[in-house]
Amino acid sequence: MITFRTTMGDFSIELDFDKAPVTAANFLQYARDDFYTGTIFHRVINGFMVQGGGMDSGMNEKSSRASIENEADNGLTNEIGTLAMARTGDPHSASSQFFINVANNGFLNHSGKNSQGWGYAVFGKIVDGMDVVDTIKAVKTGNSGGHQDVPSDIIEITETVVGEEYAAK
Repeated sequence: MITFRTTMGDFSIELDFDKAPVTAANFLQYARDDFYTGTIFHRVINGFMVQGGGMDSGMNEKSSRASIENEADNGLTNEIGTLAMARTGDPHSASSQFFINVANNGFLNHSGKNSQGWGYAVFGKIVDGMDVVDTIKAVKTGNSGGHQDVPSDIIEITETVVGEEYAAK
């Protein structure tokens, strides 16, 4: 389990190494490197998702490692409480940014290995603290630095705690 301590409370996630081995290992490495501490949830859309893992409180993008291969064809679906990798229009551009689905977002699922169908790779789920995510999804948002749907008050990850069960992975 990985626990994120945030300015709005804590939530914990479990990674799916069986169905998303590359994505889970990538995320775990960022967590182990303490990359996420000091990042914010910079995009929040109630009824859709909350996104974080790449921006600091000044809306500056942190430098990340190389992108990973999209594993969205793994059978996992973008349902409430799941984590998926954020990416650009390039299906294989995910690096550190992730989002938590706060709705059943079937339209984000893999439907084919083409530009329209790659989807967004689910690699984990919330196992504790979904009430905190529900609080985050309801915050007031606006525009900031050319970005939309930015929380009016900063929601920062203040600590990343990697559980012992991931020590050997």
